[in-house]
Amino acid sequence: MRKDRLDSVGLAALLGVTLLLAGNQIIVKEVNTGLQPVFFAGLRSALAIVFVAGWLWFRGLLGRLRWADLGPGLLMGAVFAAEFLCLFMALDLTAVGRAAVIFYSMPLWMAILAHFGLPNERITPIRALGLVLAFVGTAWAILSKSPSGHANIWGDLFALGGAWGWTGTAFIARATRMRDAGPEAQLFWMVAVSAPILLLAAPFFGPLIRDIEPMHWVWLIFQASIVVAGGFISWLWLLSVYPTSTVASFSFLTPIFAMALGYLIFKEPLVPGLIAAACLVGAGIVLINRRG
Repeated sequence: MRKDRLDSVGLAALLGVTLLLAGNQIIVKEVNTGLQPVFFAGLRSALAIVFVAGWLWFRGLLGRLRWADLGPGLLMGAVFAAEFLCLFMALDLTAVGRAAVIFYSMPLWMAILAHFGLPNERITPIRALGLVLAFVGTAWAILSKSPSGHANIWGDLFALGGAWGWTGTAFIARATRMRDAGPEAQLFWMVAVSAPILLLAAPFFGPLIRDIEPMHWVWLIFQASIVVAGGFISWLWLLSVYPTSTVASFSFLTPIFAMALGYLIFKEPLVPGLIAAACLVGAGIVLINRRG
């Protein structure tokens, strides 16, 4: 049942997913040293098919996988593949903090798309101010300078492409018949379709294996089971129950956590320009979430 505002259950779930996704950025950055990013993303989706299908079977939801959803399911999976191709490449090329700030500008693009394509998601004057702040913050993050080795324009652009892909999957989940399939079935379509796309695309991005270590395989299984099957189902469930802009607005906490983890684990510098950009994006997203 959809709700028009966030309750305590939704708040706890959103904070948990936010922390999980912040740690996910660190894991991807680490595993990219052992597996080529697009190959890693493809393996993750392929392995996640097993976990998501198992969850559907356990919950008795296999009946929600309907041939009638083939069209939007294929579209959703293809956009999901583009989203994570871009994100994993971004984390390979640029700093975690930079990639996170740009990637989590998603509510900005979602608010614009929802204004034209979803009922009851209109842009009010206060939300328009939020859009301007978030846009300026995203542009500032891309243009801000970082010490050598911690910034790459292609990495920044890949992160922006990932944000657009995330917007696309969220919009398809709300604007097509996929909204009736439920979050678990939506995720099954996404991983089932994205896995072959990413694995076929991977050879065009360089050697598939880098300096692989046993722990990288452990993180791959963690990604497929906990992050994808757990975190993404939770995210899609939140989208299905609470207002889209409310759920999306909490995502501004993730780049803050990701910047802190990047600093602690990878010694990524917390440059003033990036911090200011993150603040602008966060303030913009809060305003985007305002009603009236």
